Amino acid sequence: MPELPDDLHDLERHLLEAVIALEPTDERDRVSGPDDEVPVPLDQIFGAQVDSRLLDHTARWLRGQGFGYYTIGSAGHESNAAVAIALRPTDPALLHYRSGGFYCGRARQRPGHDAIGDVLAGMLALTDEPIAGGRHKVFGHRDLAVIPQTSTIASHLPRALGVAFAIRRAARLGVDAAWPGDAIAVCSFGDASANHSTAQGAINAAAYTAYSGLPVPLLFVCEDNGLGISVPTPSGWIDATLSNRPGLGYARVDGTDPNAVFHTTARLAADVRATGRPAVLHLRTVRYLGHAGTDVETAYRSGGAIRSDYARDPILGTARALVDAGIDPSSLVDRYLERRAEIRERAMSMTGRPRIASADEVIEPLSPRRPDLVRSLATTAADAEQRNQAFGGKLPESAGPLTLAETINRTLADALARTPQLLVFGEDVAAKGGVYGVTRGLQKRFGAARVFDSLLDEQSILGLALGAGVSGMVPIPEIQYLAYLHNAEDQLRGEAASLSFFSNGQYRNPMVVRIAGYGYQKGFGGHFHNDNSVAVLRDIPGLVVASPAHPSDAAPMLRTCVAAALADGTVSAFLEPIALYHTRDLHDDGDDVWTAPYPHPDEWVDGHVPIGEGRLVREGDDVLIATWGNGLHLALRAAKQLAAEGVSCRVFDLRWLAPLPVDQLVHHAADVGRLLVVDETRHAGGVGEGVVTALVERGVDATIRRVAAVDSFVPLGDAANLVLVSVDQIVDAVHGLQDHHRSGR
Repeated sequence: MPELPDDLHDLERHLLEAVIALEPTDERDRVSGPDDEVPVPLDQIFGAQVDSRLLDHTARWLRGQGFGYYTIGSAGHESNAAVAIALRPTDPALLHYRSGGFYCGRARQRPGHDAIGDVLAGMLALTDEPIAGGRHKVFGHRDLAVIPQTSTIASHLPRALGVAFAIRRAARLGVDAAWPGDAIAVCSFGDASANHSTAQGAINAAAYTAYSGLPVPLLFVCEDNGLGISVPTPSGWIDATLSNRPGLGYARVDGTDPNAVFHTTARLAADVRATGRPAVLHLRTVRYLGHAGTDVETAYRSGGAIRSDYARDPILGTARALVDAGIDPSSLVDRYLERRAEIRERAMSMTGRPRIASADEVIEPLSPRRPDLVRSLATTAADAEQRNQAFGGKLPESAGPLTLAETINRTLADALARTPQLLVFGEDVAAKGGVYGVTRGLQKRFGAARVFDSLLDEQSILGLALGAGVSGMVPIPEIQYLAYLHNAEDQLRGEAASLSFFSNGQYRNPMVVRIAGYGYQKGFGGHFHNDNSVAVLRDIPGLVVASPAHPSDAAPMLRTCVAAALADGTVSAFLEPIALYHTRDLHDDGDDVWTAPYPHPDEWVDGHVPIGEGRLVREGDDVLIATWGNGLHLALRAAKQLAAEGVSCRVFDLRWLAPLPVDQLVHHAADVGRLLVVDETRHAGGVGEGVVTALVERGVDATIRRVAAVDSFVPLGDAANLVLVSVDQIVDAVHGLQDHHRSGR
């Protein structure tokens, strides 16, 4: 019998003593399986499981030595190693944070891949960690087709739906894809996370899409350990909630039986691969070592309950199967102990390697910018024949002045003609053409494979875009109203913006999210259709927020966002003011000032709008008005009224809310000396706060005032005018700045 070290954890000691005590049973026929089943690679599964378990113990040990930063482990979940090995190494995987066994199993499918080094480097936050570069401990690697996830509440499930959808859609469109055409996506999550609305929405969306006849080759893996930190999942709940969904396959398997896990996974995956229908693998697991290193499990579980779970160890189950196959149990214990010493020695040898040392290093992958490449892509149209076909011979540059909605429509058509991997989708965008007709006619011209309706779930819309983007497509999803975005904002904050950060730029999800928003709709509205809050977008690292007000800006800005997605993987929010969609006039009926001719492609270079560049719209010397969106329309009307009084207003359109055109603002504010920020968002948390702060931090010598909407939801009907910014408010504020200047205060 091998001699066991004194410093073993109780879990380790119990496991190794139980392995030593194993004797062969009469289960050899069950191990080998039917003739038509692939033999189970038990040795490979055992090795991956041991590596994962030892990495968890090493994380705790490193923490005790004063090294290491992450102790949420996978102990007890190692049955997912058999799931990995039953799948193909080219199947894209989005993993639960307890899927360490899966990661180690996937690595063993790639001979020579160093999973131990990957995970240790993540625990130690080393800059040479191969996926996140020390920014976080995640499971991810491009060579393993593992997309890094940090989710603890299943926010990656909508993206997994998008990845699965894109696998077959890319093949249908004949565009380059990130995954093989016969791949399936695999997505793991916990039983507690299954209750989150994001998980339920994604599972429903996958079943709905498949029920509608569209392929969704997606394998959900619910790793059910019966606990959400300290809260027990009711017995039988996962079976009850996931086993009878229409359009969704289902199989349950006990993680202590590696043969059953492997064969059940293989059969389920084969069905998903062949039919394109999604399925759930309900993997019954156990959780060891508490939720994390700081979790005192005995505060909510008895010692007896904890120890009784030791008999359900998946590594013990695999060892039992190996012994039944003729392997000496002592050799398995020796193997464990040798690997234990090797991993600890390896970990200590890595502790002196470099870690991130500056803020610049931290943020480097957040928002890469290659403006020259963006300019080149943004100013290149499809060839003349493609454009003629796309527009049915009626080119937009020959159509005369267009409204904002018409301009966006034509720009989307040009983008679809130029970029074959581009998709336009959302609620009602296809046959109807959107609530406001902005996408009208695009499906007819470009087909239902590229312009299509989604189900009414913003989380799924954005998740579909995230998965399509990481799979090589360029999605342009539409969110029907700004207020609806708040139902799904974490898909931008926690998933879209974070992917490049947590993959050191190796994975990107390029996308342009079109959002109809702001106030000032007449005869329709209320809060959910007149929402003026964009604070939720402006603090998302790396997110570009564009907000064109005039048709002359809408086309080049949208082309820039699409080009930035192509060039740099940029995620953009493109905020479109609903009240200006069909506006034609500014001052008088029939003046057509709020229309613009669509530029010929030969003019695109001169009209290019780089990210973060504002525009001087009106000259003036007395007061600078800085604004955007509906505020531009209001400010120009106010400026004309003030001009009749002898007050000369310079009007500057920000155009971009993130990043703000700070250098231009500083220049104009310093030159004029008096600045009024017209902010159609709310007074607290509005964009104007960022403008004023930027100028103050730059030490601008100017008197600054701001008018903004009242801190309120926007009410229905004429009552909206009581809380939104008006022309009269702008005029009064300019008068106040003038009086302040004359008084010398």
